[in-house]
Amino acid sequence: MLHFGRDEYEARRDRLIVEMGEQKLDAMMLFAQDSMYWLTGYDTFGFCFFQCLVVKADGEMRLLSRSADLRQARHTSIIENISVWRDRGNAEPVIELRDMLDEMGLLGAKIGVEWATHGLTAANGRSVEERLGSFASLKDASTLIPLLRAVKSPAEIEIIREAARLADAAYEAALPLIRPGADEAEILATMQGTVLAEGGDYPANPFIIGSGRDALLCRYKAGRRKLGASDQLTLEWAGVKSQYHAALMRTVIIGPPTERHLELHAAAREALDAVEAVMQPGHSFGEVFDAHAAVMEAHELARHRLSACGYSLGARYAPSWMDMPMFYSGNTEMIVPGMTLFAHMIIMDSDTETAMTLGRTYLTTNGAPEPLSRLPLELAVIRG
Repeated sequence: MLHFGRDEYEARRDRLIVEMGEQKLDAMMLFAQDSMYWLTGYDTFGFCFFQCLVVKADGEMRLLSRSADLRQARHTSIIENISVWRDRGNAEPVIELRDMLDEMGLLGAKIGVEWATHGLTAANGRSVEERLGSFASLKDASTLIPLLRAVKSPAEIEIIREAARLADAAYEAALPLIRPGADEAEILATMQGTVLAEGGDYPANPFIIGSGRDALLCRYKAGRRKLGASDQLTLEWAGVKSQYHAALMRTVIIGPPTERHLELHAAAREALDAVEAVMQPGHSFGEVFDAHAAVMEAHELARHRLSACGYSLGARYAPSWMDMPMFYSGNTEMIVPGMTLFAHMIIMDSDTETAMTLGRTYLTTNGAPEPLSRLPLELAVIRG
């Protein structure tokens, strides 16, 4: 059931151990499902309950989880030592975690903790602090593995290329359905169904679909409508393979585009070109955002743009496929080769209720980034 060879997981473990040494950590307590999957292959949505993977500086790993995930861990991961906390009234899994840490010789140790994750609720986090704060020295290490994950191995890149192919296929399957009178439900079902039918997976967050006024939204919402004779349809979706994502974003025009649609598409295309020119080693994530913002400001669109224009992509779990680092002002993280980055130009003019988006996923190189999608960037217009 492993998606990679054991040598790949060993290389990731070695990268983690080196970084733990740099930060003088004796161990890590991993609560992020993405980190557990990246390090061991452990694949589950059971992180909605309490679980923790402990990794020592010598490479020893132990997982504490529930009985429902015991076989999940055995079938999908390289983890050999698994402890189970039992569901019952007044269960305190953090006490069992403390006992496990004690067995691993970590009393008084310096332990990095992934606090900033959906895999650790505020209530469980408070319990970890209360029960373990006097047992060991706890240090926030929330960004340690995400920054390691941001640079992909050749094996990961191969999977992401397949995810990008699935994303293209989803759009190409749906495009013939986009016409006046078409139901958003049919379009959405075709896109998601194409990814699944061709061997892909569910995304970490729902595909985004919205038409009319709702084309200005960049989040999924419940409810469907049928397209009018003159309409706009915003789509944000991802191809997903082995939990790795490659996202795309487009606004499709049904009927003749307005002058505002044409203006906004020209600005989005110019901004994407500017972002590509800066998405290279030697530049920061903040500089990529600044290139996007400069184009928007030149077109007097500052109040119609967002405060971020993309982010890293990889293996992610609910509730979002967005990973770090992100493109926003002042982010000093540097672009390096081997990153897979989604750049989205999102312009939402609420004054005229005009939407325009343009986005795709790139692989960073030693020079210009490589687009992973083969879809054209021209404005898609369906003339009925």
